[in-house]
Amino acid sequence: MLVAAAVCPCPPLLVPQVAAGAAPELDAARAACTDALGVLAAARPGRLVVVGPVGGAGPATYPEGTLGSFRGYGVDLDVRLGAAEGMDTDPRLPYSLTVAAWLLERTGWSDAPVEGLGVGESYPPELCTRTGRDIAARDERVALLLMGDASACRTLKAPGYLDERAAPFDAEVARALGAADVTALTTLDAGLAHELKASGRAPWQVLAGAAEGADLGGSLLYEDAPYGVGYVVAAWS
Repeated sequence: MLVAAAVCPCPPLLVPQVAAGAAPELDAARAACTDALGVLAAARPGRLVVVGPVGGAGPATYPEGTLGSFRGYGVDLDVRLGAAEGMDTDPRLPYSLTVAAWLLERTGWSDAPVEGLGVGESYPPELCTRTGRDIAARDERVALLLMGDASACRTLKAPGYLDERAAPFDAEVARALGAADVTALTTLDAGLAHELKASGRAPWQVLAGAAEGADLGGSLLYEDAPYGVGYVVAAWS
């Protein structure tokens, strides 16, 4: 059963070494992520599943100890998912789960075993919710860390250029995540999310499936669009 969830954005710029001189611009987002992970720890889960977007259809699983790296961003920094030692070979964590592993290391996570799940940005909504239900049924006390961004079309300089549909889409996502509105997340328009380059759509719908019947309350901890990309942090408990 799902006992808690944290929703965090997944830009590598969350890592100060990657952001370099721009690091202070995301201090508030980092602080909110720390608070959200604190909600997970307080729930005393028996298992933590980290879900993030990956290329392709997915899903792909990553055991505890899988290595991730920021070397592709010019930073000599490696991280592991959870505390277990793993092999220094493939599979490697995708960027979304690498950011998650960094957040967990940063906050000293040691409260439960960790495993990773990558879901493709094209993964159908009904399969996302089914995956969430399956995750929630695997342990008496499951926690989820969901990684993913909202639209990337909030400004002219955004990665996806300006799209007038982006701000209303992000506002509804932030409302739904802050209110733990399972129905609203389940019915997010996957086609629109794809057009707006919202990488978090599939992980959020995994959360919706896992949270069915759990009667969790939500709290919106952060919502902004630096660099024209929507970043949302929320906690459910």
